[in-house]
Amino acid sequence: MGDHIKVHPVVEPDARPTVPLVPHISSKFSERGNPVPCNSHPPPVLPHRTIPVIHSKPPKKRNCWCKCICWTISLLILLILIIAATAGALYLIFRPKIPNYSVNRLQISDLRLNFDMSLYAKFDVKITAINPNKKIGIYYEKGSHLSVWYSSTKLCQGSLPKFYQGHQNRTVLNVALTGQNQYGRTLMGALQEQQQTGRVPLNLKVDVPVRIKLGKLKLRKVRVLGKCLLIVDSLSANNRISIKASTCKFGLKL
Repeated sequence: MGDHIKVHPVVEPDARPTVPLVPHISSKFSERGNPVPCNSHPPPVLPHRTIPVIHSKPPKKRNCWCKCICWTISLLILLILIIAATAGALYLIFRPKIPNYSVNRLQISDLRLNFDMSLYAKFDVKITAINPNKKIGIYYEKGSHLSVWYSSTKLCQGSLPKFYQGHQNRTVLNVALTGQNQYGRTLMGALQEQQQTGRVPLNLKVDVPVRIKLGKLKLRKVRVLGKCLLIVDSLSANNRISIKASTCKFGLKL
C-alpha cells in the first residue's frame, strides 16, 4: 500500500444547485441594538403643511345685546325727532303766548288781633287775566292757590274759581283771601312799624292749574306759577290802599 489513492468528487451533469428553504437575510443592528433589515427603506419624508389658525367667534349673546342697544337708540332718536317736528308744527300754526296777569286793587277788609293773640287777616284782591292768543283757549281748573306774604310770613290765602277763558279774552277776577297767624302780636308790631315808612312790601304768590285748548284738542294739565311784589302805603282796614309799585312774573310749569 505504498501508493496513495486520490479521490476526486464527481459532479453529475444533471445536478443543479439547490436553493435553501429559508433565504439568508443579512441583518444590521441599529444604534440601540435592534435588528434592522437590510432590504428595509427609510420612511418617506412627508411635505410640511401649514395649518390655518381659526379664531374663536364672539358669543352670539353679545351680538344680540349690541343689536338691541342699537335698535333702542335708533328708536329713541326717531321718537325725539317726531316729537320735535310735531311741536315745531304746532308752534308755527298756533303761535302760543303766555297769558298776562296784573293786580289792579288790594283792599284789606279785616286785620286784627284775636283774644288768643293770633292775627286774623282778610284781603280782597282784584286780578285781571288776559289771554292774547288767537287760536288758544285756557281752562282754569280746580286746585288753584293764591297767598299774600309779608317777608317770610303768610298772612292769608285763597283760590281762583273754575272757568274757561276764550281767545283774546280779558277776564277780571275778585278773590277773597283769608288767614290766621298764631304769632299775632309780633307780626302786628312789625307791620305797624313798616307802615310808618309809607312803604309796606307784600308778596302775592300764584299757583293755578290750567289746560290748554288748541282748536278742538285739549292738552294735559300744566301749572301757571307767578309772583307779584306789591308796595302799598297802608294796611289800615276798610281804607283805600294805594299800590305804589307792582312787579309780576309768570311762567308755565309742565
